[in-house]
This record gives sequence, structure tokens and C-alpha cells, in this order.
Amino acid sequence: MNWITNYVRPRINSIFSRREAPENLWTKCDECGTMLFHRELKDNLNVCTNCGHHMHITPRDRFNALFDGGIFTEIAVPEPLADPLKFRDQKKYPDRMKAAQKKTGEKEAMLVAAGEMGRTPIVAVGQDFSFMGGSMGMYVGNAIIAAAEEAVKLKRPLILFSAAGGARMQEGILSLMQMPRTTVAVQMLKEAGLPYIVVLTHPTTGGVTASYAMLGDVQISEPNALICFAGPRVIEQTIREKLPDGFQRAEYLLDHGMLDRVTPRTELREELITILRMLMGLPPQVVGDLPAPSETAEIAPPKVEKSGKPAADAGAKAK
Repeated sequence: MNWITNYVRPRINSIFSRREAPENLWTKCDECGTMLFHRELKDNLNVCTNCGHHMHITPRDRFNALFDGGIFTEIAVPEPLADPLKFRDQKKYPDRMKAAQKKTGEKEAMLVAAGEMGRTPIVAVGQDFSFMGGSMGMYVGNAIIAAAEEAVKLKRPLILFSAAGGARMQEGILSLMQMPRTTVAVQMLKEAGLPYIVVLTHPTTGGVTASYAMLGDVQISEPNALICFAGPRVIEQTIREKLPDGFQRAEYLLDHGMLDRVTPRTELREELITILRMLMGLPPQVVGDLPAPSETAEIAPPKVEKSGKPAADAGAKAK
């Protein structure tokens, strides 16, 4: 055994060898091209710290920031038929589902949860665009119905975060049937007198926009989100005219009365808490664990000596 060759040289090489940083430590902003450190980006809820561009965020990460302490309970959703039409394009539908599940780590394109937000009990539904484009299939319909039933049962408001490319073509007419089904679910909330708030994120298109995504009592959107039924390119090719700048973006829809608010993601939680407590007839949110001060409580005025100066406290006198 050669001690220099087998021990010393590998040891020297390990000390002076170049250490490459992992590829997932930095993310490039699609809008301004700034390289963002992954921890800083996550702490800012996937919003670029340089230009404010809102990147994709999963429903689970959103709920971790939305609910108090990141604590929530997932609500079970009835399982639909796996492949009702035996559909196949370049891949079989079950194979596409398995690939999407492996990519996202989620069962389907929608997550339903219950918990508290600013001490306000709510039910929330989040749509994941990274799961087959957030397409609306039978599972999505079942998820919204399950969320509405849970909200009515617990007498809680429902908040829905939409992000979809439309109906799921692999389920054909069964996918389109979710439009009236989800509309009925929203009507259940209205009959129960419970608020239904929709937060539209980028993008929200197709049959989702034509159903549950535009039926909220309050319509809020994240900045620069694309919200439409047919995309701008399809419309331009159909009418053969140039569309206005920012057409079908959140700010354009706000100016034309289709939305109530456009709110940055980092400010969305506090705004939702304020709106919900107003709609539910609750007192304003109390920050922290201390109770709100009583309206009838009176603060004793400080004792004043004859000289006009405040009297010293007992501790000061003892000194």
C-alpha cells in the first residue's frame, strides 16, 4: 500500500477540488431575469423581490402561509372513475395522471383544507396549475362540492384559489358537467348565508372562468394574472384585430368592473381576514394572543401633586 498515493493525494484533492452549488439554490425571475435565492423567494411567497412578479405557488405552500401557524386539516374528496372514457392521445390517461402525481407529489389538481386564518375558521380550496394545467375534471368538481358541504356543515366561509387551463379533455363531456355541478355547490353556500370569496391567480381560463371562478361574493386577483375564457391569441386570430395592451389581465378587468380588488400575494392574507370578519359580522382581528381591550375599561389618570408634577410611584419613592 502506497500511503502517499492512497491517502495523501485523495485528501489534497478533496480539499482543493471545486465544489459546485446545487442547481435548485437559485431561481431566475421570468419577468426581470433577476437571480433569486431560494430561501428568500420562499419567504416572499414566490414573489420576485425585485420587480414583484408573481410566480407559481402550490396550494400546499399557499396554505402553509395562509392558515395560522401553517396548521390545517385536509378534507377528503370522493374518488371519481379513474379512466371513464379509456382516453388515449400520445399517452394513456392513467399514465398522464401518474406522471403528474409524481411531478407534484399531490393526488390531483385540487387541495381542500379547513383551519383558522387570523383566528377566523374557514374552508379553503386551492387549484394547482402544475398538475395537468389545473384542468377541471371530475375530481375538481367533487372537491368543490366537498368543500361547500363542509363549509355549510361547519358554518364557515369558503375561499377558493383558482388556477386552471380549462376543462380536462381526457374526460370529455364529464369534465364539462362539472360547470353546473360546481355552480350548484356555490348556490348551497349562498342559501346558507355563507361568504364565498374567489382569488383568481395566473392563469384562470376556459370552463373554470365560465363557472365557479366568477361566482364569488368578492372577486380578488393577484397582479397581472391572465383571466379569460378564450385566450388573447385566439381572439386576435378570430377578429383579426390588435387587442389593447394588458387585455384580459387582472388590472384591465379591475378597470372594467369584473373584479373587486387586485392584491399582491404578500398582502392577501390580511385583506382576506378583514373582508371575512366584516362579512361574518365579527369584530376586527386581534393581533397576538391577548384579548381585545374592553370598551368600558377606563384608564385612571395619573396622580398630580400640588406642584403640578406627576406623583412619583412607590418604587421611585423607595429609592
